[in-house]
Amino acid sequence: MQGNWARQNLKADAVSLIEREWFTEARIEQYLLGTPPQTWLVIGGRGAGKTRLGAEWVNSLVRGFSPFADRAHGRIALIGETLGDVREVMIEGPSGIITISRHDRPRFEATRRRLVWDNGAVAQIFSSEDPESLRGPQFDAAWCDELAKWRHAETCFDMLQFGLRLGEQPRQLITTTPKPMKLLKRLLADPAVAVTRMRTAENAGNLAPGFLDMVRKRYAGTRLGRQELDGELIEDREDALWSRNGLENAFIEEVPELRRIVVAVDPPASSRKTSDACGIVAAGLDETGRAIVLADATVRAAKPQDWAGAAVALFHRIEADCIVAEVNQGGDMVTAVIRTVDPNVPVRAVRARRGKWLRAEPIAALYQQGRVLHAGRFAELEDEMCDFGPNGLSSNRSPDRVDALVWAISELMQEGAATPRIRDFL
Repeated sequence: MQGNWARQNLKADAVSLIEREWFTEARIEQYLLGTPPQTWLVIGGRGAGKTRLGAEWVNSLVRGFSPFADRAHGRIALIGETLGDVREVMIEGPSGIITISRHDRPRFEATRRRLVWDNGAVAQIFSSEDPESLRGPQFDAAWCDELAKWRHAETCFDMLQFGLRLGEQPRQLITTTPKPMKLLKRLLADPAVAVTRMRTAENAGNLAPGFLDMVRKRYAGTRLGRQELDGELIEDREDALWSRNGLENAFIEEVPELRRIVVAVDPPASSRKTSDACGIVAAGLDETGRAIVLADATVRAAKPQDWAGAAVALFHRIEADCIVAEVNQGGDMVTAVIRTVDPNVPVRAVRARRGKWLRAEPIAALYQQGRVLHAGRFAELEDEMCDFGPNGLSSNRSPDRVDALVWAISELMQEGAATPRIRDFL
């Protein structure tokens, strides 16, 4: 009887231990499967679970759960923007190493700047403000948190690489919210670096009620929101006609009365899967002479009947005055296709006689003058605008959304284009 009771209690204890382990709670993005890489880069939004992942990763090293460890302890480097960040976030924070420790909880020796476990593992803390402090110490692992905030990122990271020289295969984990910094872009381009991306929304179950709704309402679609919530690396092209900051300043929440609305279409040359998209952008003209971008209904790999249907549907939805269609690629066929969808839609055919860059320059100048505004967050259109270079391409692809935008604004801003017709845009 006593033996059965002991076995049952041992089984209960084992179940209790397993239920509390990280693999029972982690999302698949937080738990690296297969052979662990030498460098693991985790890019995520705020509150996406990056700190918990880092703390659990260190915990697994100390307890000997790591596939590369040849012993159940190690010499670990913990690096943050400041020493205060390492202590307050990585060690003692709500998801920090001490907080999540379930068995052998480490002792923090503040004067020696280190965490110590009973099994002999030691984690030293370092600040990006002092790269030289990484000269001398050596490690078999490192956790680098919020790399994009580091003061001396390149120097500090380089000093760390020289110190990762213990064990059979030293490893490093980098957790960060992205920013367009040189080091982060270099790591993303390195095929030897394993990259995991996480969005804030994926961790909704561990966030305060109402938090996501609040930040989405305020930041969804903005550059800040895409960076801080979706974990996207967003940067400007130095020679682009538009900038992110400029487009953020062009955003308006309420659409004024409009006296003219057009839908511009930049049709592709073919309808294959590899073909360019069909740019479809709507814009209106207000009483003060400002152009307001209203919608981006661009479609990809669409047949003529499909993109024509999308343009006509947008035309009716926003009560537009006409469809402006570029006919360089299809000639009269473009107008004919639109009229097969709705023969009563007014179509104004336009033909490009200058290159894309030359046609876009005066429109970009109107943005700088505050004469073009956006009544919404058009992420894909704005990405294309901020990546539109002098070669007339955006990321080596045809800038179909930009083309449609240029046609729409050009039509509205040309002298005499406005027709007296007042209506509210819904």
